[in-house]
Amino acid sequence: MKFTKLQGCGNDYIYVNATRETGESLPDNIPELAIKVSDRHFGIGSDGLFLIRSSDKADFMMDMYNNDGSRGKMCGNGIRCVAKYVYDNGLTDKTKLTIETLSGVKELDLTVEEGKVTWVTVDMGAPVTKPALIPVRSDKDILVREAINIEDEIYEITCVSMGNPHCVVFVEDTKKLPLEQIGPKFEHHPMFPERVNTEFIRVIDREHIEMRVWERGSGETLACGTGACASVIACILNGYTEHEVVVSLLGGELKIRYDEEKNTVFMTGPAVKVFDGEIDI
Repeated sequence: MKFTKLQGCGNDYIYVNATRETGESLPDNIPELAIKVSDRHFGIGSDGLFLIRSSDKADFMMDMYNNDGSRGKMCGNGIRCVAKYVYDNGLTDKTKLTIETLSGVKELDLTVEEGKVTWVTVDMGAPVTKPALIPVRSDKDILVREAINIEDEIYEITCVSMGNPHCVVFVEDTKKLPLEQIGPKFEHHPMFPERVNTEFIRVIDREHIEMRVWERGSGETLACGTGACASVIACILNGYTEHEVVVSLLGGELKIRYDEEKNTVFMTGPAVKVFDGEIDI
């Protein structure tokens, strides 16, 4: 199987052409394949697997799997790399693309330099704050600074969906967090019926925040695009920032802008090719 490894702010994935016209022949058990290729010791090494498929609704469809084999609905860093893959490999010559995801069709604007995509802006859609739609088990209309008990310690969370469920926790120091210990406790808390991504945020000023993230199905990653978007919405709901914010992640920076009039979030960030390869499956 031919593949390309790409990364956006250190969020790295394996990309495979699975389009009807020129795509690879793939096994039936895709979750097992995702686990195999993602393994950083015995496989290629990644946060998961992306199959780029043909779509009847958009230019392309992205079929995403986390490194534990679970299927993902949306990935902000990953979708930028989908755009780079299809443009750089000649599957399209468009610099404005639509990509179908399990969270709907997303619109992307590509920045091309010397024939290659370098930056991508994604219309991430409207933030969702209604608990039942995130989903979060709660009888409230919105969850802002809601108390949650994690191993007898009370945290305050603000919950938002950007295609994936997120809970955002504001902290004074992201570097000293025992993320390996508390991340799984958030992910599997009974409050979240589909598990949850958890972002730990330090507000630097009204236009800049710092973030670490524990992603469901992947653990701590160097970046999370939907998480960065959800975190900025959480900051706005709590009155901490303006509507245009730089988010510093372990793997780099993303620019997030919330257009209140359109009720949509725009994410701008890099897409970088790591290498091409071939693996026996």
